[in-house]
Amino acid sequence: MPEMADMTFAMDFLIRVKEGVRNTAIALTETVSPDARTLLRDQLHQGIAFHQEITDLMVRKKWFHPYDLQKQYQLDQLSANKTVDISKMKLFPDDTTRKGMFDRTPDEHMGGNQA
Repeated sequence: MPEMADMTFAMDFLIRVKEGVRNTAIALTETVSPDARTLLRDQLHQGIAFHQEITDLMVRKKWFHPYDLQKQYQLDQLSANKTVDISKMKLFPDDTTRKGMFDRTPDEHMGGNQA
């Protein structure tokens, strides 16, 4: 399961970096100041390089198969099945009332128990 979590975190990170690249590119097209454009262009290049690093890591660890759709489909199915399995786990008690868990009401010291 930790391997699956690492893969999930890496994919989420990849998506966030991709969003950053997209947002930076949009900002670059809407900026007039030469200094701001230079800054955004440098940021864009760093974001693209970072995206490539994360992609390479995921491909190397076999967490992402951009060129083999069959393997990627199998990974996606495994992830979906794990998600369904987790959703079926009993994570919380059936009775979630708090009655009887505390020795006094929260506002008792202020006379709140008369309310």
